Amino acid sequence: MNLYTRPMAVENKMRVIALLNQKGGVGKTTTTVNLGAAFAASGLRTLLIDLDPQSNLSLHFGVEASNDEPRPSSTSLFANPPLPIEQCMTQARENLWFIPADQELALAEGQQDAQHVLANALQLVRDKFDVVLLDCPPGLGVLSVNALTAADEVIVPMQAQYLALRGLEKLLQTVSDITAGLNPKLRCTGVVLCMHESQSSHGRAVVEEIRQHFESCRESDVPWRDCRVLTPPIRRNIKLAEAPSFGQTIFDYDPKCAGADDYRGVANSLLAMWNANSSVQSAQDSSASPA
Repeated sequence: MNLYTRPMAVENKMRVIALLNQKGGVGKTTTTVNLGAAFAASGLRTLLIDLDPQSNLSLHFGVEASNDEPRPSSTSLFANPPLPIEQCMTQARENLWFIPADQELALAEGQQDAQHVLANALQLVRDKFDVVLLDCPPGLGVLSVNALTAADEVIVPMQAQYLALRGLEKLLQTVSDITAGLNPKLRCTGVVLCMHESQSSHGRAVVEEIRQHFESCRESDVPWRDCRVLTPPIRRNIKLAEAPSFGQTIFDYDPKCAGADDYRGVANSLLAMWNANSSVQSAQDSSASPA
């Protein structure tokens, strides 16, 4: 398959999305992998980059980090000199590529003045992909800052719990700090509710508080003014936990299960949102053009 044959995309540009949560174990990697697989199935050329030294994303494609069999990885992007990004990619499925991680990636956290490494690497493939998803580590070190500096958007996978709500506030402040300096174009556009239990009154209250917060910011000049809780929520589903042990995405493992339906639905919601935003922008550009 020719990497350089690019299909019709949502927009005529590569969209870079960082999936970030300061807390681990919230479904971030599961969301990165399965959203990416859903985008690829819809025809979008999709690249997933594992920026977590735990390298869990790679397990969904049957790749385990091994010192015995070194291979190009996201660590290679932070080397001096860096390896070109195209030499780090592996094709996993039709329209779907990924860059694995390894434990040595943790050493990048100690690098100085390295905030633009990933942004610079992605410049070389801007005409080759429609969507790039960045699976960030928990925390806000050099690797996460790299992702936020390179990204157009942030999507926050989280659970509907009170402490997660407090963590969301801190994360939004970090996004604000990044837009004030390293990446003025960055926006937080969505929250994905993971391992969701709709019957929980506590969960419903947290979701409502999140929605009300975003609605109150619609007229404010903040980078999350257009953020929304994406639908549907990802229901707690054992199949999502089982799939990586078989080196598979949820669409390979059980494409008819609730987890597959939910991630397919979130992908469709994002595509519809992007298309709507693109139409609005096109209309604004047309009205602003001289007659």
